[in-house]
Amino acid sequence: MVKQKNKSQYLATISLAVMACGFLATLPIRDTILGIILQGGFEAGLVGGLADWFAVTALFRHPLGIPIPHTALLPKNRKRIIAGIISMLENDWLTKESIRKKIDTINFSEKLFSIIDKEIHSQAVQKNLINLLQHLIKTIDTKRIAPVIEKELKSQLNKLETKEYLPLMIDQVMERKYDEKTLDLILKEIYEWAEKDSTKYKLGGLAVDAVENIKADGFMQFALKSFRNLVNEEKLGNIIQNLILKGVDSFRDPFNQNRKTLIIHIQKKLQSVKNDEKVYEELNHLKTQMIEKWQPQEQIISLLDQLQQKVYDIIEEPSFFDDYILPVIIGGLENIKENPEKVNALETWIKQQISIFVDNNHSRIGKLVEENLERLDDKTLINMVETNVGKDLQWIRVNGAVCGFLIGLVLVGIKALL
Repeated sequence: MVKQKNKSQYLATISLAVMACGFLATLPIRDTILGIILQGGFEAGLVGGLADWFAVTALFRHPLGIPIPHTALLPKNRKRIIAGIISMLENDWLTKESIRKKIDTINFSEKLFSIIDKEIHSQAVQKNLINLLQHLIKTIDTKRIAPVIEKELKSQLNKLETKEYLPLMIDQVMERKYDEKTLDLILKEIYEWAEKDSTKYKLGGLAVDAVENIKADGFMQFALKSFRNLVNEEKLGNIIQNLILKGVDSFRDPFNQNRKTLIIHIQKKLQSVKNDEKVYEELNHLKTQMIEKWQPQEQIISLLDQLQQKVYDIIEEPSFFDDYILPVIIGGLENIKENPEKVNALETWIKQQISIFVDNNHSRIGKLVEENLERLDDKTLINMVETNVGKDLQWIRVNGAVCGFLIGLVLVGIKALL
């Protein structure tokens, strides 16, 4: 561009020099008809060239540095020119309406689908998506989430109705024979306790003390004394121990009638609990107290931290993107593409967002142009204009000299004829 500008400047200067040289060269022959005609043409060309040189130069600077009025138009009217450019951009070339019309002619959803289909398989996109997911996972503050989960967990536990679950538990107890298993466990513990020697002596001591504490008169007192003389702690303990062991053995026998009767009684009691409101009330009260005293926040935080790290590690696996992310994205896109209503809705939404952005930022077009132009000093601005349109302006000078020369020839010719 600079070379073209220099060439056009040289051409304009040469044209002016030719006219000046031609004028001087015709001075010796100015008395001849040819000299008069040529001198008139060169004179008019010189005047035209100088006039156009003055006019073109006056646009950018003072000709010959002389502050002639109405020259250096660009520097003097800089703000008006910038304001005019901004007004032209905002109100004529890039109006909101023209931008909206252009937006309406573009199928953004189709372009968006095309870009996604093309780029989704690239390593760069995959890497960025994985990094984004990992970043989002790491930004989750488990300590802030834990109280919310704790509150919701307690709320859901409080909503549990014991009337719905206690009958189910009782049915399961009976179906799985936990009542019989519990009885067998109790009998086993009693048997193991009763067969110990220490238990025998404890039971014998308690029996002796009980006999000695019995108050009786007459024959009964004589009988008790005789009985105490016949037995001691060991004998009484052995008797009681054997009775307990035999009784336990009998109840451990599945075919023992007493055991069956006891089991039936236990089962009836369990069934009656299903309709016992006091039991439900007590269980609800117990449930409420346990939930209020329960402080699971630390356990929830620990669980969330473990889950967070596990998800982070899973996302980092090479196959995660192809196995999980890619099918979701492709499936979602295909679902949208196959549904014209969704495509139209997406297209409408995109255009609405762009239109809103244009409405909110349209004035910034002018401000951006103004800021960029204000950064330029007068010299730089003039050089920029001359670089872009200087060639055409210099041709004005050339044309002025040539046209002046031709017009001069015509006028002198007409004058000579008259």
